[in-house]
Amino acid sequence: MELELLASMKIHSVINVSRIVLYQEQVEEQKKFPPLPVEIDKENKYKVEKILNRRDVRGKPNYLVRWKEYMAKEDT
Repeated sequence: MELELLASMKIHSVINVSRIVLYQEQVEEQKKFPPLPVEIDKENKYKVEKILNRRDVRGKPNYLVRWKEYMAKEDT
């Protein structure tokens, strides 16, 4: 499948059809408002639920993280 994407996205616009899935709403029980961070040594800390992906950017690892008690759209 070829996707219609903005030129500024700079990603390949052709993907395998097996990667296309039906959108599903968030689970009803999932919290809508994220919890406040915990302050440790004057720094905000958050709990990680799962590391979803890893890539190297200029020789340094970058991680895609699912934060505990946050919605999936807030993965960073």
